[in-house]
Amino acid sequence: MTTTAARRAAGPARTTAKDRVLALGRAELTLLVRNKAALSYAVLLPGTLTLSMTTVTKDIDLEDAGLSLGMLVLPGSIGLALILAVYLNLVGVYVIRREELVLKRLRAGEPTDTEILAGSALPAVLMGLVQCVLLAVSVGLALDVPAPKAPYLAVAGVAIGLAQMVALAAATAAYTRTGESAQLTPMPLMLVSMMASGLFVPLEVMPDQVAAVCERLPLTPVVDLVRGGWSGGMSPLEVLGALVTAVAWTVLAWWTVRRRFFWEPRR
Repeated sequence: MTTTAARRAAGPARTTAKDRVLALGRAELTLLVRNKAALSYAVLLPGTLTLSMTTVTKDIDLEDAGLSLGMLVLPGSIGLALILAVYLNLVGVYVIRREELVLKRLRAGEPTDTEILAGSALPAVLMGLVQCVLLAVSVGLALDVPAPKAPYLAVAGVAIGLAQMVALAAATAAYTRTGESAQLTPMPLMLVSMMASGLFVPLEVMPDQVAAVCERLPLTPVVDLVRGGWSGGMSPLEVLGALVTAVAWTVLAWWTVRRRFFWEPRR
């Protein structure tokens, strides 16, 4: 990712960074609303999969893991919202806007590289945040989950999860050549996260060696922090470990973006 200092040196910016990000976000939101298929996919799929997850996990012996059905499904539903409404959606946004030369034209104006990526991500982030709140409330009421005992952990988990999904989406887009392949390249991370990050199957019922690997996956610490927010059962050391793992993945993804992200079509 090249510097934008030369562009800013030409004269003072006519707008603030906040104005530019919000303007890009409004434009992207307009495009998202017009794309009925993508909007329906991002809005309906997390709730649909959460309902399916509730049915599937009833057969898992959760008592040995020290969990209830609600304490498994609620954090898992938030993880689904993050990966489907934010990550999966944004990979396509970044790739398609690059292929349409939108990103290249934006770089010729006032916005910095970070502002362009942030503005493009803003609608997906807001949609993911709303989905997290709605799913937490609906699952909590449906499965009689008590109020969170450490809400700050849940808030931290969602906040880090949103930043992580944006970073991973941009990093995935860097290795995605076309809009058509943007439907395939997010699948490995999405499927691994669904099956091995505690969304459907708790790590506590996995073999120790498998669980040790799954604990290092990007979405696992996010789900752990959200679950810890409701249960209040995370020790300070466990919280620190989850935060370090989640932040490390986010930093690694942004480092990849800075080195590998393409701003014009890959030929």
